[in-house]
Amino acid sequence: MPDVELAAALATAAGELLNSIRAESGLAGRELGDAGDRQSDDFLQEQLARLRPGDAVLSEESADDLARLDASRVWIVDPVDGTREYGTVDGDGGGRPDWAVHVALWGRGEDGVGSLVAGAVALPALGVTYSSDATTVAPTAGLAPTRADRRRVVVSGSRPPEFADAVAAALDAELVPVGSAGAKAMAVVRGEADAYVHGGGQYEWDSAAPVAVAQAKGLWCSRIDGSPLIYNQRDTYLPDLIVCRPELAEKIVAAIAG
Repeated sequence: MPDVELAAALATAAGELLNSIRAESGLAGRELGDAGDRQSDDFLQEQLARLRPGDAVLSEESADDLARLDASRVWIVDPVDGTREYGTVDGDGGGRPDWAVHVALWGRGEDGVGSLVAGAVALPALGVTYSSDATTVAPTAGLAPTRADRRRVVVSGSRPPEFADAVAAALDAELVPVGSAGAKAMAVVRGEADAYVHGGGQYEWDSAAPVAVAQAKGLWCSRIDGSPLIYNQRDTYLPDLIVCRPELAEKIVAAIAG
């Protein structure tokens, strides 16, 4: 199975497992989030060990084996992106849809330079998975409120970046809070938003799969100063991110710098 298909299959299957846990466990809040994190990570680790035994894995929920720094292929996964949103349930076992599963693959080229080569983001509560294939994504609703006749910038509801208002002003856009990093990035992929900006408090697993997918769909992805996002580093802290329509990138970078 090609890597991009495997990434999508694993993200989808982990999402189905998480939906089952959410619906059937009777848990909620942090207990549900912890159970989902643990069981999804166990599943992804087992499948990757079976299907790609020679590859390294970097996961939010497992100890970091620095042997990955010398590996030619490293899977970067977030078993539940948006644990708080996942743990928010209603009486029917459903709840917030803005959480995700991330599965990405970093590969080292013949020149020794590494890059993201495949990725998938599952939105299990919506029953959809997006991957870094060539498929065009039609505008779709489901993560954010009904779109108004203004540009939209999605941001964290709990810790929007200090420059969010400046970006919104530069684009004449409204700010829309959405849950997990994957959900926010996919809101741009889905056409529900025009940009996603974040500053402070992310790691490689938060953005690797969303960036792989967004780049494959023709979107701009970078650090907030416009510099490239670099993965499989010793220090996995990768705190800031822009995902946007390419024609907006220059304005967003300038607004942040200002």
